Amino acid sequence: MRIVSGIRPSGDLHIGNYLGAIKQWVLLQQKGDCFFFIADLHAITTPFDPKKLKENIFDTLATYLACGLSPKKSTIFLQSLVKEHTELAWILSVFTPYGDLKRMTQFKEKSKQYPESVNAGLFNYPVLMAADILIYKADFVPVGRDQSQHLELAREIARKFNKKFGNIFKEPKPIFSEGEKIMSLTNPLQKMSKTSDPNSCIFLDDTPEKIKEKIMKAVTDSGREIIYSPSKKPGISNLLKIFSLFSGKKINELEKEFEGKGYEEFKRKVAELLILKLKEIRERKFENLKRKNLLEKILKEGSKKAQKEAQKTLKEVKKKIGFLV
Repeated sequence: MRIVSGIRPSGDLHIGNYLGAIKQWVLLQQKGDCFFFIADLHAITTPFDPKKLKENIFDTLATYLACGLSPKKSTIFLQSLVKEHTELAWILSVFTPYGDLKRMTQFKEKSKQYPESVNAGLFNYPVLMAADILIYKADFVPVGRDQSQHLELAREIARKFNKKFGNIFKEPKPIFSEGEKIMSLTNPLQKMSKTSDPNSCIFLDDTPEKIKEKIMKAVTDSGREIIYSPSKKPGISNLLKIFSLFSGKKINELEKEFEGKGYEEFKRKVAELLILKLKEIRERKFENLKRKNLLEKILKEGSKKAQKEAQKTLKEVKKKIGFLV
């Protein structure tokens, strides 16, 4: 069972990233042949600072390792060090209709968010994502529902290519996480994201004081009942979901546990739990960041391993379409 997934190195990963992706990856690396990458090629499709990008790459890797990903159990690599991704993306772009890319929801959203930086890379983002996945012949892709449209396009590209040239690519299936949609603390109707407001999310390296401050200020709802109802009580429902995923308790258990208790007491318990659970991750991350040479070694060795697999697939593709290899 081959599994492929990646995260953009935007720096300061938060609990939404952890619950929606990394926590799941740590479990999956026990079950399958996993390829987890840092998607720096995708990171340059929106405005970026080169110096900060390099820092964010190491920050992301340090966080991966702190959360429990292991280079002994998974292939952990840097997307840009495997040039075959971009080469395959160019080939696949020839088989991707313009209309399909134009319909991509994320392109529309990012274009609104960065109106001065709407570029061809952003438009072709889904083709590169397809190449990221198909080049490793992935069986499964842990993916957020906001990326499911891109995964479906990758599956469609695979079908078209296989029909025209023979069976090369697998059609990967999605794996959705329980925590794939953690909402903002300041606006529980929006997905958690640091781009809107740093106070809207809990970063994995936040101090205990900062965690408590953010949780106690988190938007709640009218009334006093601590019950799970995303449509009627989105704020409390979001905090219940976070509590459930970090504690391992079911939401209905938590509803009973906090029956008759107020929001302040509930929030205090959420903050205490997060402080406890994130302590080791934060400490391990900062220790990892002190070992830049080791981080570089992990990325280079993982990228070489990934490249060997990528080269095999690209060679097959080139032969099928008539290129000299």
